[in-house]
Amino acid sequence: MTETQDELRIASSVWNLRYEVKPSDLLTIRKIVESTGFFHSYEVDIAVELVEERLRRGNSSGYHFIFAENDSSAGGYVCYGEIACTSGSYDVYWIAVTKESQGCGLGRALMKLTEERIAASGGRRIYLETSGRTDYLPTRRFYERCSYDKAAELPDFYAENDSKVIYVKDIRKT
Repeated sequence: MTETQDELRIASSVWNLRYEVKPSDLLTIRKIVESTGFFHSYEVDIAVELVEERLRRGNSSGYHFIFAENDSSAGGYVCYGEIACTSGSYDVYWIAVTKESQGCGLGRALMKLTEERIAASGGRRIYLETSGRTDYLPTRRFYERCSYDKAAELPDFYAENDSKVIYVKDIRKT
């Protein structure tokens, strides 16, 4: 993988990067998140609400986005931001890659780029959370392959037998 500020090259694919949110991203993000097959409709709505908030409030929303686009369609995106009342702690709220683009390294490249941007903003630590359900095992393994450590598991958080698993990475050590 090689990258510039404006594109990612992964194997034979070139992904153009975009950091600004457009009104059309309301549909773009809905399509990306729905295509994964992982999320309930109310979760998809929450992903879209973060775009709405960014469009409404701009940078002051605290939500930052990176889109990877290929041939005018988005293959994936990340939404992240500094956690309120902290100094240098960030959440990755969403990272999603379309089902068709999974397995080619795009998710890992987006995660690495996100880490670099957070570090350049003075970030120290990045937190991620996901479900402890069996069908989320690929997601947890992805975070672990990206060198995130499991920091906590909160039993029955989302629902009965559905824990919240929290991962963390100190980006000053990478």
